[in-house]
Amino acid sequence: MTFANYPSLSGRVVFVTGGASGIGADIVRAFAGTGAKVAFVDIQADAGAALAEELAGAEHKPRFYRCDLTDTAATQAVIAEVGRALGPIGVLVNNAANDDRHEIDAVTEEYWDWAQAINLRPQFFTAQAVRPQMQLLGFGSIINFSSIAWRGGAPNMPAYTTAKAAVLGLTRSLARAFGPDNIRVNAIEPGAVMTEKQHALWYPTPESVDALVSRQCIQKVLLGDEIARTVLFLGADDSRMITKQSIIVDGGLI
Repeated sequence: MTFANYPSLSGRVVFVTGGASGIGADIVRAFAGTGAKVAFVDIQADAGAALAEELAGAEHKPRFYRCDLTDTAATQAVIAEVGRALGPIGVLVNNAANDDRHEIDAVTEEYWDWAQAINLRPQFFTAQAVRPQMQLLGFGSIINFSSIAWRGGAPNMPAYTTAKAAVLGLTRSLARAFGPDNIRVNAIEPGAVMTEKQHALWYPTPESVDALVSRQCIQKVLLGDEIARTVLFLGADDSRMITKQSIIVDGGLI
């Protein structure tokens, strides 16, 4: 099967959060394969360094920065450093999240604040930080990650689903605010993507995966590559008139 290549992404500076593993790593690989200059952050230092080394043969070897996204000042400092080192950022991918399961009665104020601090807050402050760089370019694409979990009302992760629903509100507001600068803001809502983490924590057996896939309209296992290809499209000039939208990629699960 052959997929699209996007010449407009060649040489473009791309910043990906949570890029060391899972969907984020597939996004880093996809952009590196187009000839983009990719920088990515994660708290997983070993995995991030290993991915950068894996892609050392790309036209532009990706740059990994260890960064805790709950530290807003540190995150914005990395964005500024990437702009100095590689040039103005043209694509921001707010992928990082933590879909921890939690019982309602066990949620504390501290836990609630932590969930928003990783699943929602960074998406605003990274956008705030890249906006001046995109203004210099005269264009930009910001891709925020939501999730279909909020649409179904997942009962065992209300802090997470609240954040992911809010991502759509944030996306629409930023799209309107940034539009005059030719900066597009869109969201992606992935379905049940079978990453290593999902296999380890929630779908440990072939039977559990099969039961999930049987609920999809397209009954194939959803992988991170499918999400990454959607990200490429939204980052490329081919989607230059698409903004304030959310795209569900779930094989028809919901």
